Amino acid sequence: QVQLLESGGGLVQPGGSLRLSCAVSGRFRSINAMGWYRQAPGKQRELVATITSGGSTDYADSVKGRFTISRDNVKNTVYLQLNSLKPEDTAVYYCKADLRDFAFRRNTYWGQGTQVTVSS
Repeated sequence: QVQLLESGGGLVQPGGSLRLSCAVSGRFRSINAMGWYRQAPGKQRELVATITSGGSTDYADSVKGRFTISRDNVKNTVYLQLNSLKPEDTAVYYCKADLRDFAFRRNTYWGQGTQVTVSS
């Protein structure tokens, strides 16, 4: 059973910082791309950032220069450093991981979400 366990959300003032973590556990052959998405109330879930197994990254325009995605392939963990936070960054943040099982089948898994609230 594969699980994605997120942590690091919370309440922060505008201009502040947070670091989100997402650890993947269970049985699988490899982890391919990992990413962070977010969903604000009344809005669709949107891409925030992705990172390949080789470390290539991509960001939504709205977070470029403020957020940084990284991963630790030994710990099977992906991180999202959120700096210069704005009220419009308020959302539930979800991590996603594309895994290959021992039959080389590709499966996508999601975390349970962690709330980030930016408010004074």
